[in-house]
Amino acid sequence: MARKCLLILLDGLGDRSHPELDHQTPLQAAYTPNLDRLAALGANGLYHAATPGLALPSENAHFAMFGYPARDFPGRGALEALGADIPLDPTEVAFLAHLVELQTADDCLILAKDHPQASPEEAQNLAEDIAFYRQEESSVQFLPTHGLFGIVRLRGRVAPFVTDTNTMNEGRPLPEPLPWQEYADDPAAGNSAELLKNYLLWGYRRLNEHPVNLRRRQEGRGVINGLVTQRGGQLKKVADFRAQNGLKALSISSGLVYWGLAAFLGMKVEKATDSEDPGVDLAERLAMARKALPEYDFIHLHSKAPDQAAHRKDPVAKVKVIEALDRGLGRELATLLADPDLLVAVTADHSTPSSGLLVHGGEPVPLLFAGPGVRRDTVQCYDEISAAGGALGPVRGGEFMALVLNYLERTKLIGTREAPADQPFWPGDYQPFRIKG
Repeated sequence: MARKCLLILLDGLGDRSHPELDHQTPLQAAYTPNLDRLAALGANGLYHAATPGLALPSENAHFAMFGYPARDFPGRGALEALGADIPLDPTEVAFLAHLVELQTADDCLILAKDHPQASPEEAQNLAEDIAFYRQEESSVQFLPTHGLFGIVRLRGRVAPFVTDTNTMNEGRPLPEPLPWQEYADDPAAGNSAELLKNYLLWGYRRLNEHPVNLRRRQEGRGVINGLVTQRGGQLKKVADFRAQNGLKALSISSGLVYWGLAAFLGMKVEKATDSEDPGVDLAERLAMARKALPEYDFIHLHSKAPDQAAHRKDPVAKVKVIEALDRGLGRELATLLADPDLLVAVTADHSTPSSGLLVHGGEPVPLLFAGPGVRRDTVQCYDEISAAGGALGPVRGGEFMALVLNYLERTKLIGTREAPADQPFWPGDYQPFRIKG
């Protein structure tokens, strides 16, 4: 039978050492007998989707991991629009956006609270009041996705190359929307920056006097009177996952950006939901993956739980999440290991420090492969330090998919070429040699 690959991606798993964990990382401190068993059965190394030291968001890391060059990345705003089933054609631009509390000082808008709390009714009423704005032949829409979060969609002569208006740093002024330096002379980028600035100012003035905020002031609650934007994107044409890697792929994940990325790359999407127990969630997704393996060559199974725990800046809480995930893995591990044709990969997209100021860190993350033909090194524990001594060594970017193709016995011998396109997989997609032309 053909070999298959199951990628178990534990988002934000990597971390830093913490005094309260005896200067260990949460992964080192956690009790993880099932992850350790996998590490002992295979080859280990450290992975970074770009260059160590660079802090990547999940979407960019996944894109590189799946074998795609950074120049083809469409931007997170476009991916989340896809994931939320928001129509977006290639002439339109989408920005991530969410409602915030703003104050003014020295003629600047100041980010007072990045993530205020609001009832569903309040969020809906505020969003409806800034839902549509027109400026000559261009327009802006705010399309809510969940709570105070949504997508700002620009139409007209527009481009995504506009600076973020949120630094994710409370107490500081919002940055003004400006064209990126390399697009300073691009009329579409200039128009987009002006359009976005005018819309955000219009929205601030409307929201500041909105009945919801008048009532919140009377009740002594903070207002929700502004919108911030970031990570603009625009859809473009790229090769789908099957054409890029020669594998029929499925993504089992929760979260708009992962659904959108999978849809953008032509992967089948299985939309999962998160409960209060990440271990139960992981076990259920592993069972789903096991049932889907006969149909798919590559399954991306994703858990956001370690990243979310780290964002709370509590290393002990992250340890507990990792231990829960390991228990979930243990419920299906024996069945997975019994499959002689299954390659199991476990890694993360990036590190997320559970202390300090950074949203994501630039440290590499542990990576393991276990399955048929994989060299077995001497690593016995799955963590950032142990993995550094493994047989894989440092793995970067698209090297991950190259290793997957190699272990699946699908890698192409360099120098051979069956088709006009130089495909990295074997057997390639090619035109049959017909006797009668």
